[in-house]
Amino acid sequence: MKILSIQSSVAYGHVGNSAAVFPLQRLGHEVWPVLTVHFSNHTGYGAWRGPLLAPADVAEVIAGIADRGVLGDADAVLSGYQGDPAMGAVILDAVTLVKTANPDALYCCDPVMGDVGRGMFVRPGIPEYLRDVVVPRADIVTPNQFELEFLAGRPTNTVDDLLAAVDAVRATGPRHVLVTSVLHGDLPADTLEVVAVSDAGAWAVTTPLLPINPNGGGDVTAALYLAHLSTTGSPATALERTTASIFAVLEATLAAGTRELQLIAAQSAIADPPARFPARRLR
Repeated sequence: MKILSIQSSVAYGHVGNSAAVFPLQRLGHEVWPVLTVHFSNHTGYGAWRGPLLAPADVAEVIAGIADRGVLGDADAVLSGYQGDPAMGAVILDAVTLVKTANPDALYCCDPVMGDVGRGMFVRPGIPEYLRDVVVPRADIVTPNQFELEFLAGRPTNTVDDLLAAVDAVRATGPRHVLVTSVLHGDLPADTLEVVAVSDAGAWAVTTPLLPINPNGGGDVTAALYLAHLSTTGSPATALERTTASIFAVLEATLAAGTRELQLIAAQSAIADPPARFPARRLR
């Protein structure tokens, strides 16, 4: 695949494109990273340095790629955190350019806006912008459970609730939804689920709940799911492979005792995901 990935970048650590590009390359895909910021480190440290790129500058980079006449070769556009509607508009313009040149290209959006325990951590208005403008344009969305509840406008206390919420989001446009960090009353203690839903059905993978929540995990997850779904055509297989790789990365990160994802240390499990967590069909 050839993937246009429009995301943030950090020099130290792994979030945004600094989390997504290497796993995609390790799987053998070509990535065209377009940076929306270039910070010293992710903002979770509370202090960072570096530039926030202007939407017009990001648009210029994309226009330069278009000048090479290669946008029709792109199989997908990938985006993550969108801190400003103006940047979101640049990303959607890029999606239009790519899809005009290649109607089969996919847009995968990770609608980053918040999480359980933290609430919304983006600027006011961004969640509504993502819900009303961006998500309906996407082919694949990868919200966590908290974000799904906002997008659907309903709680997800049970599996049936979760599937109803996913159906509500899919009715707005996206055909594929991957829900991460799923917790509900039917799960055994100390486990969580990841759920994939498409026209073909719905599947879940259950994994142990590790005592770790590093920045960048969602960025890696979205990238891997896009890659595996596109190459296999199977949401269940993509779910299994993505979950296996992410779990291995989290295990390595926990073992290292660091807050930065151990992508390099766990790269073998990215390139060749172990058959570890089977997907079960929900419907």
